[in-house]
Amino acid sequence: MEDFEQHWENIFQHKSDKQKSWYESYPTLSIAFIERLQLPKDAAIIDVGGGDSRLVDALLEKGYSNITVLDISATAIENTKRRLDQNAQKINWIVGDILEFHSDLKFDLWHDRAAFHFLIAEDKIKKYVQLCETNTTPGGYLIVGTFSEKGPEKCSGLDVRRYSEASMSLRFEGKFERIKCVEENHITPFKTRQSFLFCSFKKMKN
Repeated sequence: MEDFEQHWENIFQHKSDKQKSWYESYPTLSIAFIERLQLPKDAAIIDVGGGDSRLVDALLEKGYSNITVLDISATAIENTKRRLDQNAQKINWIVGDILEFHSDLKFDLWHDRAAFHFLIAEDKIKKYVQLCETNTTPGGYLIVGTFSEKGPEKCSGLDVRRYSEASMSLRFEGKFERIKCVEENHITPFKTRQSFLFCSFKKMKN
């Protein structure tokens, strides 16, 4: 959606890191979840909505070599490319709406801390889940961070969908087996608390 895209372009063009509620200088919980999976360093990893996240920096530092970052905001991605400097050449960058993602790429790990909770309509949620199923390798992994039931009802001026461990698990049941869910209190740059829910899943091979 053009309006949705413009909304995020405006944010990334006019807000500094310390003005973004989701900002974290190091993605501690995401990295903890990823390291628990013991993936090979050449595993295909995608970070959905990861335009200005520091996750890509951390993955590179840890030696991962097959990383894709997708974001709806071209500005967010350009900002991160500048931050990474020469290392930006090591990343596969995709500018686009995840719901319009069409690719033959298959990922060993699908990570999302930024996009899923903005999907409100049932048809969009189902389409997202189908994309996860289609673009994740058999035996591959899914890590999704959303706002928990104790989290805010809006983020960056947009409505969000909040999840419990049970409702998150229900969304991905059938093709994915839940591994672990953890609630985290994210401290924003303005020192407020936001309750997140992180869940990891493994895609069934059959």
